[in-house]
Amino acid sequence: MYYTPWGYMMMSSAPRQKNSKASCGCELRARGRKAVAVSPEIKSANLKRLRRIEGQVRGLERMVSDNRYCADILVQISSAQEALRAVGQALMRNHLRHCASQAIRQGSRARAEAMYDELLHLIYTHAR
Repeated sequence: MYYTPWGYMMMSSAPRQKNSKASCGCELRARGRKAVAVSPEIKSANLKRLRRIEGQVRGLERMVSDNRYCADILVQISSAQEALRAVGQALMRNHLRHCASQAIRQGSRARAEAMYDELLHLIYTHAR
């Protein structure tokens, strides 16, 4: 079994068929959901950011192996964390704009409530 966030467990309690469209604008696949409302520009920007972050993490690994000064490493860790937060913020914006708004507007009352719960969970989890 694969990990699914708490809010989706409520939304997907009814059995769905493979490749069926979920209420939130995401597509359910055999191994999990797949976003279908991500513009190519947003996807490209997120991938570019993630590649940059990957480079930052490799640089951190070199800094640690080279016994660099701890304060310098901590500054670079903060930079990588902020870059990850920016990617998360972009993904949250897309999720709110497409998946969540569609589930709330067009879904049943139960699906809307499940989306509210999911959004609260995401906010509390990622607002640290």
